[in-house]
Amino acid sequence: MPPRSGLGKGLDALIPTGHKSTAREGGITQIPVDLIQRNPRQPREKFDIEELESLAASIREHGVIQPLIVSPGKNEIYTLIAGERRLQAARNAGLKTVPVVIRHATDQQLLELALIENIQRADLNAIEEAEAYQHLAKEFKLSHESIATRVGKSRVAVTNTLRLLDASAAVKQALVDGRITEGHARALLALNTAKAQETLLSQIVNLDLSVRQTEALARKYAGQKPAYKRRSSPSADVTDVERRLRSSLGTKVTLKHGKKGGTVTIYYYSDEELDSLLDKLT
Repeated sequence: MPPRSGLGKGLDALIPTGHKSTAREGGITQIPVDLIQRNPRQPREKFDIEELESLAASIREHGVIQPLIVSPGKNEIYTLIAGERRLQAARNAGLKTVPVVIRHATDQQLLELALIENIQRADLNAIEEAEAYQHLAKEFKLSHESIATRVGKSRVAVTNTLRLLDASAAVKQALVDGRITEGHARALLALNTAKAQETLLSQIVNLDLSVRQTEALARKYAGQKPAYKRRSSPSADVTDVERRLRSSLGTKVTLKHGKKGGTVTIYYYSDEELDSLLDKLT
């Protein structure tokens, strides 16, 4: 399968191929499934059982068509880089060996590559994705900009996803379960306490509120009032000047007076009135 474009550096670019290995590196070889351990940096926690069973049935019939990618470790044990679903399904199908491509990968690359593969497949939920970004930021001291470059997303998207980790436990679980969207969760972040977030969360679920309705309620509960400018009444002096100009020019005139000058607006309602004003002013 050709690599998809637009997602960071991609698997091939992130894993060097110039290292020696006990097995042929770069080519496809068969390895016992018992010698492959799960990627400890795998961000995905949940796998759909029905999808795995369907994939296992396909593997029983046709075998593993796309090789897994593994990294060699100690005692002839390999760490899975890409192909978590295929490995689980192969085990369910009763396969003893699976085709693999061997690559050397650092601890950081194990996380980056697992993250990229899942993003390409849209398999991660928002919280799993956020936790993976957090690991990259804290453990490997990567900036949001660097993370965005690696996974092929904008810095704003990475930052917004990371913010979801500030939500209460109930809100995060509702997001994982699909009861609310990321938009709902981000709106709830306007509330500072878990109790306030969970109160509004209950309304979102029970009343099927839209994201816009949630944002409005979150602002209300947070005590934020809509910004508006209070119109100040003109002073007696300004009112008097406006009256005298209207009387002299015979049309509506408004005056805006400030500390360092102001503006006079003269209104006219026809070409004839404009001609008359020009005669009076000139």
